Amino acid sequence: MSRLIVFEGGEGSGKSTQAALLAARLGAVLTHEPGGTEIGTRIRSVVLDPVVGTVLDVRAEALLMAADRAQHVAEVIRPALARGDDVVSDRFTGSTLAYQGYARGLPVDELVWLSAWATAGLEPDIVILLDVPAEVAVTRMKREPDRMEAAGDEFHRRVAEGYRLLAAADPRRWRVVEGSGSVQEVEALVMKAFEA
Repeated sequence: MSRLIVFEGGEGSGKSTQAALLAARLGAVLTHEPGGTEIGTRIRSVVLDPVVGTVLDVRAEALLMAADRAQHVAEVIRPALARGDDVVSDRFTGSTLAYQGYARGLPVDELVWLSAWATAGLEPDIVILLDVPAEVAVTRMKREPDRMEAAGDEFHRRVAEGYRLLAAADPRRWRVVEGSGSVQEVEALVMKAFEA
């Protein structure tokens, strides 16, 4: 039976690297949000543009992320699952709840509804949260920060706390992995969490 496996975490947590490693190990479809489709790539360019950051309303941001997710599910995730393929996604609904909910201050229950509507009720089978201290995450970001990355320390503290609350509220689905180690060390912890 095909599975939707999602990696969540803040900026510099290593989730993109670990998602790629697990997808390769499983022979799964690897995808990401925002931007896992052509339409999503256009949405991503708006949402992450530092210039847009000064004028983009937080509700507009949430709606753009939901639009990206709806397209992503319709075009990439559901067809792959229907073929019997596992899917590994770098970000999914948890990102909206952590970023636009806990960090931006929009009502989390409304974002839960919006995300469920955008995905037509599709939920991940497992969510692997890479939890990394802020000082470690900063050292991993080597390029000019995008709009989200440049949102400030307090914003990212709220994102991290939001993720921890989400994981605590759904321990059946969420697995928290300490992501501070080397790529190989974290990969071993991810595999242990995944197999459990």
